Amino acid sequence: MGFALSDMKLTSSAFDHGGSIPTPHTGEGADVSPALSWSGAPDGAASFALICHDPDAPLVSPGNYGFVHWVLYGIPASVSQLAEGTEDHTQGVNNFAKKGYGGPMPPEGHGPHHYFFWLLALDSEPELEPGLTMWELLEKIEPNVIAMNRLVGTYER
Repeated sequence: MGFALSDMKLTSSAFDHGGSIPTPHTGEGADVSPALSWSGAPDGAASFALICHDPDAPLVSPGNYGFVHWVLYGIPASVSQLAEGTEDHTQGVNNFAKKGYGGPMPPEGHGPHHYFFWLLALDSEPELEPGLTMWELLEKIEPNVIAMNRLVGTYER
C-alpha cells in the first residue's frame, strides 16, 4: 500500500498509543481483544478491515515476517467501534492457526514487542470468504484501500 497514514484515528479504552497492553488482552490473561473505536473515516469508506501484527516477533519466512495476532474484515462503514472480545464480522486466521484474536505472548526475556492494530478503510464491500490470512486479505483488498492508520501497544514477558 503505497500511501501515507490518513487522518483516521484508532483508539482503545484499554491502552493508549505506545502504552502497555493490559494482561486481559494477552495470552497470559483472558486473551480477549481490546475494545477499539475510530473516527475520521474518509468520505467513500464502504467497509473496514483490521489487522493486529507484531513485527518484533523473531519469525521470518519467505514473504512473511513477524507474527499476526488478528485478521478481521467485512466491517460495515456504519460501524465505528468494536466491543471487547468481539466475535462480530468476518474472522481471518492468525499465526496461532486459529480464527479470531490471539493476544500478545512474546518469548520470555525477548524485550518489549510492539503490536500494530491497523485499521484500513475500503471504498467497497468486497465479498471475502472467512479464514483469510493477513497476506491473503491484503492481496485481495489492496486496490480498494483508501485510508489507513494504526494504534500501537506494547507487551513484554
